[in-house]
Amino acid sequence: RWWRTDKARALFGGAAAHAYYRLDRPATSAVGMMIVAAGHRYGWPVAEGGSQSITGALAALLTDRGGKITTGVHVRDWNELPPTDVVLLDVAPSAALGILGARLPDRVARAYRRFKHAPAAFKVDFAIQGGVPWADPECGRAGTVHLGGSFAEIAAAERAVAAGRMPERPFVLLGQQYLADRSRSNGDLHPLYAYAHVPHGYTGDATEAITAQIERFAPGFRDRIVATVSSGPARLAASNPNYVGGDIIGGANTETQVVLRPRIALDPYSTGIPGTYLCSASTPPGAGAHGMCGYNAAQSALRYLRKGGGDVQ
Repeated sequence: RWWRTDKARALFGGAAAHAYYRLDRPATSAVGMMIVAAGHRYGWPVAEGGSQSITGALAALLTDRGGKITTGVHVRDWNELPPTDVVLLDVAPSAALGILGARLPDRVARAYRRFKHAPAAFKVDFAIQGGVPWADPECGRAGTVHLGGSFAEIAAAERAVAAGRMPERPFVLLGQQYLADRSRSNGDLHPLYAYAHVPHGYTGDATEAITAQIERFAPGFRDRIVATVSSGPARLAASNPNYVGGDIIGGANTETQVVLRPRIALDPYSTGIPGTYLCSASTPPGAGAHGMCGYNAAQSALRYLRKGGGDVQ
């Protein structure tokens, strides 16, 4: 309400929409301030070679220190885990319920069952020829572009999604990181992704709605599309079980869960089982490429070990 211009309101609305929650609810402005402040002070860094390079670097840190990574295994039960000093679960609360089962204290199990998930994402990957023909050339300098129109339009779209309705013009986030990392392009052929906020578990096809929203701000975009790959909530969840119902932020940012997630506790990472912790985006401070969920959970695990804990069976 305090913004002097409609442009400023729309700019902040796009940042606040990262909360994946109705913009007329408490705490969404805090998410917007965090996004804007970080972008203003540091910018939004781009990983050269794609986000896989971050994963590769982290994996190398572990293996260089004697760690072992096993992939292609879906752990469904506690008994599938080997004896160890501590266990850190990078999973959603619902998955932790399944893995830990009756070992979970009743109060923790109840909290995990009550945990609420956010609306979903519908993602489209594009291969485009010659870049995006933005109506505003400034958009051609940004790695990430929010496409939602005015603040009122963004708020209306987020309100509809929260109510389980698919808006005609959804809020869309577009990534054109190739502008900062030319290794992603092949000559004049560039990778582009965009995702829309859609209702949790949405089963429709939002490809056209996303494309239309881009075309709205970049007339002629359709003519430059070479190929597309669409991924709805079900496909996203299949690729990453933590994306429950297509929720890519690990849980709804409700007034309570935005700070007290996945449950109200002095140590929200603790599962109530000695030496066993939750470290996913369903824990504080929530989703983002910051690593703080894992770092904070690791600190809890280290405190447990320093007190003489270990040998989790």
